[in-house]
Amino acid sequence: MQREEKQLDAALEAMIMRVNDLKTSIASMLFKLEHEYETLNWPSFLDNFALIAGHLTSLSKLLAHDKAPNFRNLTVLPLLLSPEKDEDLMRMTEGRITTFAHDLVPDYLRTKPEPQAEQKMIQLEHKAANLTYDASHKQVAQYTKVITHVHDIAEKARDEWESEANSRTTQTQTSSTADTHALVAAVGMGKALKNETVQMVQSGVNAGPSNMMVGRPGSQPGAGGQVGQMGKAPSTIKTNIKAASQIHPYNR
Repeated sequence: MQREEKQLDAALEAMIMRVNDLKTSIASMLFKLEHEYETLNWPSFLDNFALIAGHLTSLSKLLAHDKAPNFRNLTVLPLLLSPEKDEDLMRMTEGRITTFAHDLVPDYLRTKPEPQAEQKMIQLEHKAANLTYDASHKQVAQYTKVITHVHDIAEKARDEWESEANSRTTQTQTSSTADTHALVAAVGMGKALKNETVQMVQSGVNAGPSNMMVGRPGSQPGAGGQVGQMGKAPSTIKTNIKAASQIHPYNR
């Protein structure tokens, strides 16, 4: 009896370690799905799934080992049921179970599915057993057709995305970074504006005397007069200038 109890304890300890590893892998996958879904790629997801599958395989090998006790012949019975909050139970279950009451024990210690789920599984198994070969082959062909169609749609969408990404990278550049920086520096800090202003003033002074030509009264302006008067708006105010001798109030 002592030897069997020791084997049972060792098997339980090893099984608990494997279950904890499996639980850690599942928690890691759920965390990535909830918080890293934007950066999560398919190879990383497959790696996590392969890790979970490896833990399940190790647990199955442990249960199928020759030296492992047959857990099917063992029964778990509750020794104490209480609606009070149990701190030890909370610590052992990492806060998932707070009480070990009468209404919770059937769910926690259940070794078979719920009656509704078990009935549904029996119906599906009975339906699958009565299905003929031709009908099953036809259903498999229909599912294959649907899956192929969905795969083609996904492939087409991926090709379009890749072509759009390549077209974005190969577009001709329509702006100059250097010119943009120079324009911002000129507007914000006035760089390179002083020299340009001096050159413009000097060019205006040099070109002024040669272009400004005044015609004599009564003479028709030539080409030079037209250039000199270019850009000058005509005056609409009429003036009458008289000699000073005619309007002097103290004329002798």
